[in-house]
Amino acid sequence: MKDSTVSARVENDIKNEAEEILKKLGIPVSVVINSLYRQIIYRHGIPFPLTVPTEPKTMDTMSGAELDETLEHSYTQSVCGEGRPLGDVFDELEKSLKK
Repeated sequence: MKDSTVSARVENDIKNEAEEILKKLGIPVSVVINSLYRQIIYRHGIPFPLTVPTEPKTMDTMSGAELDETLEHSYTQSVCGEGRPLGDVFDELEKSLKK
C-alpha cells in the first residue's frame, strides 16, 4: 500500500527535462522513484556508479597519431551521415554548462 510521500528540491530544468522523457516513455515519476528505492534496498546501495567523469582529451594533449585517428573517425562519421548539425552540438553544450 502506498502511504508515504517523498519530497525533494531539484533544479527546475532538470525536473522538467526528466519528466518530459518519462512522459514520452509513459512512466509516472512515482514509479521511477519507487523503482529506485527498491533497487537501493536490493543492492544495499546506489544502483549505479557514482564517479567523477574523466576530462576529454584536447588537441594539445593528443599525440599526432591520436589526433589523426580522431579526425579520421570524425570524417568517416560525416561521410556516412552519422554526424550531428553543429547548431545542435552547441545547443547541447550550452545546456550542459547551465546545469
